[in-house]
Amino acid sequence: MEVAKIDGVAAAKWLDARVAAMSDENGYSTAHQALYAACHWGLGAWSGEKITFDVVKNRSVKSIDIVRGRESIVPSGPVFPPKDLKTVGRQSCGKTAKGFGYIHLRDAPDDLPDQLDKMLDEIGGVPGLVLDCRANGGGGCDHAAVFGRFLAAGQEWTGDEGAKYVGQGKRPYTGPMVVIVDAGVRSAGETVSGMFKEDGRAYMIGDSPTAGMSSQKKELTVPSGLFGVRYSYRSNKGRFNGGRGIEGIGVPPHELVPYDPADLAKGVDTQIRRAEELLEKGLPGGKVLYKAPK
Repeated sequence: MEVAKIDGVAAAKWLDARVAAMSDENGYSTAHQALYAACHWGLGAWSGEKITFDVVKNRSVKSIDIVRGRESIVPSGPVFPPKDLKTVGRQSCGKTAKGFGYIHLRDAPDDLPDQLDKMLDEIGGVPGLVLDCRANGGGGCDHAAVFGRFLAAGQEWTGDEGAKYVGQGKRPYTGPMVVIVDAGVRSAGETVSGMFKEDGRAYMIGDSPTAGMSSQKKELTVPSGLFGVRYSYRSNKGRFNGGRGIEGIGVPPHELVPYDPADLAKGVDTQIRRAEELLEKGLPGGKVLYKAPK
């Protein structure tokens, strides 16, 4: 079904209003992060309040009233993940319908390299890998050790502006990779996913850049002492985006892949489908520099 109106207001106008209201109440580093927040949390309000949707299906319009509950919905990333995934911490792994490896990174904890060892071992030999980072809320980990899980053991790789990595781990993966991102990828999630694009290891797709909220922060107390202000003063990964960093920009994918309503109606995740197509046909030339040693 298509949502035509929300509480009597055209859906697009209602969403624009929620973006404006939420941006006034919260700090968003980018417009696409504000839109993502409004899409995921904008319908929230006091428990017990009613919300009315006018929906269209096969040209037939009907009105649906829903009473808000107390539940809080947290974005989880993939719309329709592959079946039978195994979990490792907050991550999950398995194979897509076409037999490609699939890993969803929900966060970036300090033991992420060890988690990747387990997941890559679970997946085994695959002709291509989808690294889905959508809704990654960040954390903190050894980036070089994470990158090293996607190089041949002992292989040295020099990325953008001299960034150096060495292949490591129990079962590193050396095949073609597609990374998926969205505006829910924040902080360390942006630096982890972004290095695969910036340093030439993987092809990146998504329906928007990452959130663009990855920076060093400072706190300033106002003269009255009544409250403090926390603000960004330096972007993380300042070498990204041609030296502009991540803060206020995000990591733009190589290819924008918006969700297709026809796919969603069939229970198909548009971006996973596109990732499979790319791995089947071969990644676009000149975008991914990495080649596994023979």
